[in-house]
Amino acid sequence: MSGTGARDSAVIGAYSERKASAEAEARRLDDRGALFANGRGVTFVGALALAVLAIFHKVPAWGWYAAAGSLLAYALLAWRHGRVIRDEERAKVRVALNERGIARLRGEWHAFPGKGERFLPPDHLYASDLDVFGQGSLFQLIDETATRSGEATLASWLLEGANADTVRERQEAVKELAPLLDFRQTLLVESRIVAREKVDPARFVAWCEGGPYLRSIRWARPLAVILPLATLALYVLGRLELIHHGAWWGGVLALLAVVAATRKPIAAFYEQIVLGERGFARFGDTLAVVEKQAFTSPLLRRLVEPLRAHDGHGASARLKRFSRAFGFAEARQSSQLHAVLNLLTLWDVHTMFALERWREENGRLVRPWFEALAELEALCSLAGFAHDHPGFAFPEIDPKGTRFIATGLGHPLLDDPVRNDVSLPGPRTALIVTGSNMSGKTTLLRAIGANAVLALAGAPVCANSLVLGELRVLTSMRVKDSLERGISYFYAEVQRIRAVLDAAKAAHGKALFLLDEILLGTNTRERQIASRELLRLLLETGAIGAVTTHDLALTSLAEVTWASVRNVHFRDQLVDGKMCFDYRMREGVVETTNALRVLAEAGIPLGEGTSVEA
Repeated sequence: MSGTGARDSAVIGAYSERKASAEAEARRLDDRGALFANGRGVTFVGALALAVLAIFHKVPAWGWYAAAGSLLAYALLAWRHGRVIRDEERAKVRVALNERGIARLRGEWHAFPGKGERFLPPDHLYASDLDVFGQGSLFQLIDETATRSGEATLASWLLEGANADTVRERQEAVKELAPLLDFRQTLLVESRIVAREKVDPARFVAWCEGGPYLRSIRWARPLAVILPLATLALYVLGRLELIHHGAWWGGVLALLAVVAATRKPIAAFYEQIVLGERGFARFGDTLAVVEKQAFTSPLLRRLVEPLRAHDGHGASARLKRFSRAFGFAEARQSSQLHAVLNLLTLWDVHTMFALERWREENGRLVRPWFEALAELEALCSLAGFAHDHPGFAFPEIDPKGTRFIATGLGHPLLDDPVRNDVSLPGPRTALIVTGSNMSGKTTLLRAIGANAVLALAGAPVCANSLVLGELRVLTSMRVKDSLERGISYFYAEVQRIRAVLDAAKAAHGKALFLLDEILLGTNTRERQIASRELLRLLLETGAIGAVTTHDLALTSLAEVTWASVRNVHFRDQLVDGKMCFDYRMREGVVETTNALRVLAEAGIPLGEGTSVEA
């Protein structure tokens, strides 16, 4: 992160103002809701009292009309109260979103629940080393998605770098979305009103693209129209004594037979919808927010196109039609009322075939809707990251070059990182990074890698400027042994290095390798020989990268003529007997070490005559 300087303070101020406004709106709506609740109580009690008085002839016949009017007023108040409750929920969600924005800028984002661990492939060649997922990760910092598909899209961008054209398109979209805080928050508000937890549209899409589901009872559709009307006609004719007064029971028996014959297929169909729906019927309001927003960037305009009106109906209107049809079908949840209603009208046949008809007309459109929404959510997450870090730069992606040139590069996950210039200007260039313990060597490598991941996802980076090629990021930093698989640390590291080398070859040298203290699991002499050979093989592919080491013998690679290898280092200094670090990268090889001082400061007793002034 960029710290709490003037720019961050301005952004925090904007979030604070929006939070205060949303809190005031929530209080106003809460007071208004209380008035509606009291009004509902008064009108209901009034309707009940008037009805009782009319029954016992305590008021004239107009009492029935007054009772009906009071009941109508109750219904209208209930409808308005429901809208006020939903608006109050929206205000509360806005409060939470702005609190989250403030927490992110104050470095409190480590408590956010979404860490994305489920997206971490076990053998990915940089995700674990660069904290892409998990506690304190890039994903935890950036993620502002509302659906599982949006979350998955963002994760895929962080796991696989895009080409230069795709990155440029995303950058344009992110730059356009970054200042649109109202739009981005409204999109999240409408999604979270539908479902507090992130929902997965996969089942709903599968239901929409499946079927036909009710083919076996298609014969019931005309009967659902004819039989209820015929039964009603028989009842009226019987009351008029034009036919036998009990003839209408024949119609009831026919209706009962149709209910029995269609019960299982309809129950199975309804269960499929319920399993897949999960609130997506109410995503019409979310899509309406997108449809109303005008965009200029080509990517955003292309994403919104599937949601725009086709044949006069946009995605939001079509989903709202589904929502209404599904609402009628949910009469099944009221068992007693549903039993009577279904018997007399064949309600289930009407409502389920209405849903099937909607699926046949719109099913093929649903996947593009939610794919567009998922990509838009991912772009909005990157835009939120850009909005919160106005000092971060959008990198330049060189589609042909193999280079990484940064000025003022810092680690994007640190609150106030020390920034360094890093230059790997062309193929076969590398940095050999030496330095004392805790001086910043590994942090430099992670800063290079994390910013490369952000850059190739389309996000801004923690740097004043960055130019890089379409590079594949490859790391070996946190190698672990495995007792279960019977793999030692050294062999696990060898396997990892082999994977890095194979990937660099497959990328034809368009790779960025970052190796931290390689081959620690063997003796010094063999490590020096093997490390030199490994770097030779990597650089011969045309790749670029950086290696940290305590083996100063490796620094002699700077003398080779077939590659451009530079020695850089970090150092510590003693101030009042305490080790201090400035985390500045300097040219050349480190001249001091601090391992003995670290042991001494940790309270580990050293033998007499052992000097810590190395």
